[in-house]
Amino acid sequence: MPDGRRIAERYELLEQFGQGGMGDVWRGYDAVLDRPVAVKLIRPQAVTSPHLAEEFAKRFRREARITARIQHPGVPQVYDAVLDESYEQLFLVMELVDGVPLTAYVDPARPLPVSWAVAVAAQVATVLSYAHDVPVVHRDLKPGNILVARDGTVKVLDFGIAAILQTDVTRLTATGNPIGTHQYMAPEQVRGGRVTPRTDLYALGCVLHELLCGRPLFSGDGEFHLMMQHVNAPPTPLRRLRADVPEELEELVLHLLRKAPEARPVDVQEVYERLRPFLPPPGEEAAPDGSGPVGAPDPTGIFRRPYAPRSRAGAANAPRAGADAGVDAPPVVPAAEREALREQIREVAEHYRALLEEQRYTQAAEVVDEVIEPAARALGSENKAVLRLRMYRARSAASSRATSADARDNLAQAARCRGELGQVTEALAGLNGVLDVVRSVDGDVSEEAVELRRDIGMLLLAQGRTADALGVLDPLHADLCVVWGPDDELTAEVAETLAVIRLDLDGGPAGSPA
Repeated sequence: MPDGRRIAERYELLEQFGQGGMGDVWRGYDAVLDRPVAVKLIRPQAVTSPHLAEEFAKRFRREARITARIQHPGVPQVYDAVLDESYEQLFLVMELVDGVPLTAYVDPARPLPVSWAVAVAAQVATVLSYAHDVPVVHRDLKPGNILVARDGTVKVLDFGIAAILQTDVTRLTATGNPIGTHQYMAPEQVRGGRVTPRTDLYALGCVLHELLCGRPLFSGDGEFHLMMQHVNAPPTPLRRLRADVPEELEELVLHLLRKAPEARPVDVQEVYERLRPFLPPPGEEAAPDGSGPVGAPDPTGIFRRPYAPRSRAGAANAPRAGADAGVDAPPVVPAAEREALREQIREVAEHYRALLEEQRYTQAAEVVDEVIEPAARALGSENKAVLRLRMYRARSAASSRATSADARDNLAQAARCRGELGQVTEALAGLNGVLDVVRSVDGDVSEEAVELRRDIGMLLLAQGRTADALGVLDPLHADLCVVWGPDDELTAEVAETLAVIRLDLDGGPAGSPA
């Protein structure tokens, strides 16, 4: 049932669908951009006072900007972070991923095909390669943080979030606990030592070992015992637990699980190259024993058919060629059941029209989607009511696509024109409105967001609001130095403007009123 809460006047909580170590996860709806989102409610223990909340929010913004640089389809985007007015709760608004965590597929009684497990590990390795180049270290890689989407794409969750919540543990949580999950924690994490990209490699070794043998690397009573095994106990070679694991793959996993970080593979690129021999080549058909658990997505597909188009809608149920291929004979459905379905369709149509009036196009499409297939099975795909539902679905999808980058660009250009006409207040309101949307879609350091922030700062400066301009341009300069480098032309331009602003604020002649 919907929670009824609305966050920051735009994000609605619809349904709780998960719990994690840091908080609860909700299926949400972004009323501004008309799209589904995931909303993670961070438990109040993470932010225990207004002072810590403000410090925490600053840390989050810094980390989120860096995390946004991991431009990879395997990294779900973080759209927004919202502190409530009491400073007691933090809401992280994220991309909603339709997938299943690896924990659902680990079963000691049903070992996963080697190619399935290796394809997951290889996809995780590509994600880590992009992250480590930023550099960002995940620190909490585990099966619960790895999803396999319907199309077989592997998604790595919570990049930077665990580190943000527990960085400087003594000050933020006062627990003194090391960062990570005990079953996948590298020895240096247990000891509280320096975390590096090779820490993630150890965790990847734990995950791959578990996928191949169906049980965690170590088990025992209590967290302390688990952590000490990671520090001192040798891992069991995979071929003792499963004879069909290739010897070279066993050697790679043992290499990943070495106790000393410097003894592990030099980087994740080396790991990927050593996984490649066990991946299917492009064009190869799926092996009969390589598809994984019944009903599970196939992570080998992106290696067998890279850059393949999406599957046709309804392709799995397409009729076979033959004498009956064009016949649409719906099953016999009792009259009472057919009438109940027609009543449901009428209710859906009313709900659909109400959502369209509120410009909730994505939700309107989802409402229709829920009834299209049951109606087609019961009434036939050529039934007028079913065809009308498909038309509704197409119309709402088209309306949703209309809220595009072109629309944002038009709004921004209109605001800039107002600024040139001297309507600075209206121009600032327009640019800030577009910036809010761009931030939620592409983050704070996309090219579009950077231009908007620069324009807002210059408008504020032109209006004589020097301190406000500094508040916009100073963090922009810091972001540009990280993302584009200090030698970039725009970075240098903003730096020069900041020098003039600071001279003005210090009482110098530049920019002083006559």
